[in-house]
Amino acid sequence: MVLITLVGKEQSQIGNRFYYIGPLTECRDCRLKGVCFNLEPGHKYEIVKLRDTEHDCELISEKVRVVEVAKVPTKVLIPKKYAIEGSVITYDDIDCGRLGCKNYEYCHPIGLKKGAKKTVVNNIGKIDCPEFDNLVLVELD
Repeated sequence: MVLITLVGKEQSQIGNRFYYIGPLTECRDCRLKGVCFNLEPGHKYEIVKLRDTEHDCELISEKVRVVEVAKVPTKVLIPKKYAIEGSVITYDDIDCGRLGCKNYEYCHPIGLKKGAKKTVVNNIGKIDCPEFDNLVLVELD
């Protein structure tokens, strides 16, 4: 399924990634809001194709371009016993507060809420963790 949205002309390059945080109240009367706000809040997307169409955007005071995007799987650490490709899990974040840890972003991924139902799409494998010995890095859709 092709996902279409609008991004600022300066950011509209194939391969650029962004987090969609959700609709803005300032845009509630915009005629293009249906195109901007059709993504899933809290998820990361990658621009995969550029279209020629551009529009004016009053909010960012520049042109926005129509682009095709793909959802990027979220990399997270989960207990090994749940890391079965194709399985649906209820996400629970890792209770670790080591801010300087190289794996911190995988224990506390942006946009992923505790209790969310997610599918394990790829088991990347075991990681070196100073706190826990049963965690593996996976990609969730």
